[in-house]
Amino acid sequence: MRLPSDPHAGYLDAASAEPLHPAAREALLAALDHGWADPRRLHAEARNARLILDNAREATAAALGVRRDEVSFTTSGTDAVHRGLLGLLGERRRGTTLLHSAVEHSSVLHAADWAASMLATTSRSLPVDREGRLFPGTVHEALEEVDGTSTLAVQSANHEVGTLQAIDELADAAPGAPLFMDACASMGRIPLPRGWSVAAGSAHKWGGPAGVGVLLVRKGSPWRNPYPADDRVDERGSGFENVPATLAAAAALQAVVAERAETSARQHALVARVREAVTGIPDVEVVGASDDRLPHLVTFSCLYVDGEALVTRLAEKGFGVASGSACTASTLAPSHVLEAMGVLTHGNVRLSLTRTTTEDEVDRFLALLPDVVRDIRAEVGL
Repeated sequence: MRLPSDPHAGYLDAASAEPLHPAAREALLAALDHGWADPRRLHAEARNARLILDNAREATAAALGVRRDEVSFTTSGTDAVHRGLLGLLGERRRGTTLLHSAVEHSSVLHAADWAASMLATTSRSLPVDREGRLFPGTVHEALEEVDGTSTLAVQSANHEVGTLQAIDELADAAPGAPLFMDACASMGRIPLPRGWSVAAGSAHKWGGPAGVGVLLVRKGSPWRNPYPADDRVDERGSGFENVPATLAAAAALQAVVAERAETSARQHALVARVREAVTGIPDVEVVGASDDRLPHLVTFSCLYVDGEALVTRLAEKGFGVASGSACTASTLAPSHVLEAMGVLTHGNVRLSLTRTTTEDEVDRFLALLPDVVRDIRAEVGL
């Protein structure tokens, strides 16, 4: 079987999964021979695995600027979100209210639904502006209307449109409510803000292997494990860690943070070029913040175009992108994020650059996009 010379050429969906970072590959291969044993045992093989796991935790903590004992590893970013948020809700007294932005990831919304039935909590969705931004005043007003304890859930950056939330200011507006921060879209790409009590990240979003999540619990935060007890030493984790993958995730995170300034500057410039170019196509709307955003992500919606058809046609041309607004067979519902922002929900494309995306790839994408949009519109008589 022949493989392409550049296996990632045309791949513009890093927000779904970033290609494996070379540092992660190197660490993974090195750890496979030494990190396979149960790190809780006392024999030599276990001590090797324990050393690797400790190194991964230390490296992750250093890269994120947190304490070593605040870092735990889970089986995925979704697992980290569920454990992190439910652990806050379960530690608060029954009947607490969860306040969350209307543009949170579905994993947060699913956890809220589960908590409502299992923990007798209630939840309230807080409105955002057309850029997807939640304002501190909105949080403050909602807290004044809550009778009882409250927990606040706000993502650090939106996974569909890239808008950054002012976590520092939102935390200041809710001094009595612990803040859960879904950082899966941003961890490693931007520095962690202050003000959160519990945070979650996902390794495959920054170039680590899939199947590794990061759960951060600030020392002194009102959190307890919401699931049945495990005999593992780390009570926040989810069983037997994949030690080699955990080390690879930490190695990728360290490398991404070290490269962040240069990578972010280059990606910001490329995304700015995309934002400017697509607005020249008739009836196309760029959504999300223009400045306070993730450096690698841009989303735009094309009127009179089906998002799924657009993604499929671009794939045929050699470009892998995503659509946050494509209706699914199970729900037939558009993106709740775009709906909450009050922007066009159909014909949506999310383009997210990898660390190796080149100017040439972006230019080729921009050169063919107008014709693809025009052809799809022509097929439906527009």
